[in-house]
Amino acid sequence: MNKTDQETINFASIEQIIHDLRSGKMVIIVDDENRENEGDLIIAADKVKPEDINFMTHNGRGLICLTLTKNRCNKLRLPLMVTQNDDLESTKFTVSIDASVGVTTGSSVQDRARTVKAATAPNAKPEDIKQPGHIFPLMANPSGVLIRAGHTEAGCDLTRLAG
Repeated sequence: MNKTDQETINFASIEQIIHDLRSGKMVIIVDDENRENEGDLIIAADKVKPEDINFMTHNGRGLICLTLTKNRCNKLRLPLMVTQNDDLESTKFTVSIDASVGVTTGSSVQDRARTVKAATAPNAKPEDIKQPGHIFPLMANPSGVLIRAGHTEAGCDLTRLAG
């Protein structure tokens, strides 16, 4: 048995996670071992900084996704990436985006942070983003984790609770 097997893993309470998100901290949300059996890095979109995107890129080593409500996706006119979703977990990717103003190529950590803020600004409109891009929005189920226990819904539910 290695050292990790012997250690106890302590999970934060929902209250602590909400507090951390409200404070601009990044959290790791893990799902069930019978689902994807992975953890996603989550931070409130209005708190994201280029350093956070850099951390995700270097340590998470996956796509930089942005969880959005169905209403926000509709408001921004973000179509789903595919009409026939064959993904095992039915993750609803929309077309990828970049901010339409204030970015260069869209790929830098500064550009990606700017894109997240542009798409989630209270007054955001379709003209504020362009497609395709370097941020991958995910459309959350409107009923949240009570209907779909995915990272997408957890991100939306927890950041909503964090204010």
